[in-house]
Amino acid sequence: MKLIEEFKAFAMRGNVIDLALAVIIGTAFGKIVSSLVEDIIMPPIGFLIGGVNFSDLAFSLQTGIGAPVLIKYGVFIQALFDFLIIAFVLFMALRVLNKLQKTKEAPVEAPKKSDELVVLEQIRDSLKK
Repeated sequence: MKLIEEFKAFAMRGNVIDLALAVIIGTAFGKIVSSLVEDIIMPPIGFLIGGVNFSDLAFSLQTGIGAPVLIKYGVFIQALFDFLIIAFVLFMALRVLNKLQKTKEAPVEAPKKSDELVVLEQIRDSLKK
């Protein structure tokens, strides 16, 4: 039973739950960005370079036996665009978060001591002597 209790304590820690939520949100975010790249960004790029659909680009290796073997370099190009856009978006998001943290962590000036406190400190210091 001790193992189960330790696992429960581990699984219910805030960090593990935060990580699980981040993975779920990251997966959903990845789908959104993939759709952005595949459905919005890549069609105009394909149109500009002559109506090419990157997903259909492939190099065929004729084996002579059965169906040809395809090297789908278009899918690879698509994955590269996905990666670059996701990396850029994450970079911009982290940049904004870092700026927000810097403004929160701005050094706070020490509160000004009241005249009464200054007098009391002077009395304390003179009594120590």
